[in-house]
Amino acid sequence: MAAALLAATALAAAGPLDKTECIAPAKPGGGFDLTCKLVQSGLLEGKYIADPMRVTYMPGGIGAVAYNTVIAQRPDAANTLVAFSGGSLLNLAQGKFGRYNENDVKWLSAIGTDYGAVVVAENSPYKTLQDVMAAMKTDPTKVVLGAGGTIGSQDWMKAALLARAAGVNPRTMRFVAFEGGGEAMTALQGGHIHVFTGDAAETLQQQKAGAKVRVLAVMADKRLPGDMAKVPTAKEAGADIQWPIVRGFYLGPKVSEADYKVWADTFARMMATPAYEKLRDERGLFPLALTGPELDAYVKQQVAGYRKLVEEFGLKVAN
Repeated sequence: MAAALLAATALAAAGPLDKTECIAPAKPGGGFDLTCKLVQSGLLEGKYIADPMRVTYMPGGIGAVAYNTVIAQRPDAANTLVAFSGGSLLNLAQGKFGRYNENDVKWLSAIGTDYGAVVVAENSPYKTLQDVMAAMKTDPTKVVLGAGGTIGSQDWMKAALLARAAGVNPRTMRFVAFEGGGEAMTALQGGHIHVFTGDAAETLQQQKAGAKVRVLAVMADKRLPGDMAKVPTAKEAGADIQWPIVRGFYLGPKVSEADYKVWADTFARMMATPAYEKLRDERGLFPLALTGPELDAYVKQQVAGYRKLVEEFGLKVAN
């Protein structure tokens, strides 16, 4: 009887930070995995959780399978976080998450971000973003853009925004879709494409690994720190484009407000420490720390903006 009472007491005392789990909505490796592993390290090293966070993988639709599963089957699992990205929000805006939308989960925290970048080969005749835009305006068929994503993806959107800024209809631009950024980077250096609309952190890591490329501009609201400090923003370079690639987490829709607040407060404390900043920097993410209602407002604003772009670019919206 005493043992049963002890077990019941322990169960009653179990909170959202006990036996934690992070769902990465993709196969191991890649951005979602990185997002889960970053928080796994940050929470454990900061002693916010007693046991290592379990990471599970739920691939499908850049987050669609995980989104539907958590809402329908685990809506009140307070100890389960799900990773999301800017790509997830773009897909939500295109109706690719089925019958659910951005109002159907509890947005918890943004833990960092990357930004879009316009990249050329080191020996490219294009020395500035204005050079690229002028060439596109003169003859859009002569400038081949490419990246890791098909029509409607984040990388395609970045190319389309660049085309529009140059005064070109995105439907007339030449865009080559690759399986991933690595393939596109190889094609860029080989001269098979002329411009890569990729990510700043990804490009920086490729440069450090020996890639012979130059970043003409970053799609951020202000210049990035560190190695990217000398690279102008797209706005400074002549194209008023911003494309943040946020990384963060949400909880199921029926998680209690008390448990939600525990998580939000924990993330806020963790992200304010130098130890977390070091972990984030090591994984190539730039600062963006939003929690609770602040993140909720940010997500709703981003999805609304993406919906507008989807409509403007004439992309098909899933039913």
